[in-house]
Amino acid sequence: MNINFNAFFRVIGLATFLMSGAMVIPLIVAIYYNEATSIQAFLCTIFFCVSIGIIIKKFLKPSEKTMTMRDSFFIVPIFWILASAISASPFVMQGCIPNPIHAFFETTSGLTTTGSSILKDVECLPKSMLYWRSFTHWLGGMGILIFMLALLPSIGMKGNALAAAESPGPTMDKLTPKISDSAKNLYKMYTIFTAIMIVILMLCGMNFFDASTHAFGSIGTGGFGIYNNSIAHYKSPLIEWIIAGFMIFSGINFNLYYYALTKKNGYKILLKDEEFRFYIIIVLLATITVAANLFASGIHDIFTSLRAAFFQVASIMTTTGYSSEDFNLWPTFSKLMLIILMIIGGCSSSTSGGIKVTRILTMLKLIKRGIQVQLHPNAIISIKMNEKKLSIDSINLIMSMIFLHMALVSIATLFVCLNGYDIITSFTACLSCIGSVGPGFNLVGPASNFSIFSEPILMLLSMLMIAGRLELYTFIMMFVPHFWKQDI
Repeated sequence: MNINFNAFFRVIGLATFLMSGAMVIPLIVAIYYNEATSIQAFLCTIFFCVSIGIIIKKFLKPSEKTMTMRDSFFIVPIFWILASAISASPFVMQGCIPNPIHAFFETTSGLTTTGSSILKDVECLPKSMLYWRSFTHWLGGMGILIFMLALLPSIGMKGNALAAAESPGPTMDKLTPKISDSAKNLYKMYTIFTAIMIVILMLCGMNFFDASTHAFGSIGTGGFGIYNNSIAHYKSPLIEWIIAGFMIFSGINFNLYYYALTKKNGYKILLKDEEFRFYIIIVLLATITVAANLFASGIHDIFTSLRAAFFQVASIMTTTGYSSEDFNLWPTFSKLMLIILMIIGGCSSSTSGGIKVTRILTMLKLIKRGIQVQLHPNAIISIKMNEKKLSIDSINLIMSMIFLHMALVSIATLFVCLNGYDIITSFTACLSCIGSVGPGFNLVGPASNFSIFSEPILMLLSMLMIAGRLELYTFIMMFVPHFWKQDI
């Protein structure tokens, strides 16, 4: 196994510095609210991370060697596990989540932007811990390692392979000649969009603390609430519409925003993009059908039905996970629609999870081609996306990814069912974790939590979160013996 351990430890060292720097923000919150135990917890974790980073930097020399795909497939999953463990430390040391497995699940859920929680009462957490919990969404939303790509040259490394392994969608477009510059541009937009949402929410009556935590969860499509009844706490239709709009906004390919903002007539690239158009169509159709079902069932009047449907469709399809009401009590048709949206997810290269709209669209085009071939056996019909022909390898990879996604959900569901949980709870819990959604149905609905599961099940679900966040193959490669025997 020829792993570039110099690169591995230098990336880990940079990661510990990054995590320690990120914790300065909740530390400031802890100081502001005079939370002594939280201050101590964050300081201890920061000291540990900085110490590890300094030791690695001192004993390892910079290397100009480019990381291979094998190095990246080894580094990225371990980094996410390590980042989750480091992020969990303040919760354990502060005492608000004393069980390390529970804390690991919570922060894995945060960093992978899943939003599933083991907490029965989030309002009992100190303000700084609530802030850190929500901030993990923002850190993980665009991908911590994508941010690190901008910093890799500073430690004498190149990270093209790392970008391919960690990409939050099927691809991370090379927006500029240097991948590090692409990462910087993405994070600039990410930060600006977050700031805009904070300002808008504050204009709607939220204080800075609430506005920033909900912006972290909406732009990062994470969904950790700071109140037990999530967005329903505010009882504000205006806030629901705004958050739903930003969730839809964040479920769109961020590369398209870059083109729209920087290129002449760049907005045409956005409007002509097939994935974007299909995404909007799904959102509109799902909203209309769910709203009609809610109205016909007598649950809400027509206007409330539209608002509730749009909010929950936006939340589930973008895999954010916020709730404006307990959709576990909705009619079966509406719940089935939400499950379908959980499977689909958002657009490629967005902060959303799920299978991704572009893969679903490709699958539908493949089905259409199959029908055409049956009608015209001698016809040569290619599959195109945005007027570009997809290669056979690309199509095979997309279809295998869809199959692998559902296969892992099925296998994990069997393990959870073995522990005595019903099929709906088990299936939606696994689907929610691998798709970075957050809530499920029945015992893991929006009014419930994941504390019902045993520690082994929570670890299984944590690994599903990381696997789903890394587009499955990056995580699974570590367990394929043949992969380590090949020169890549």
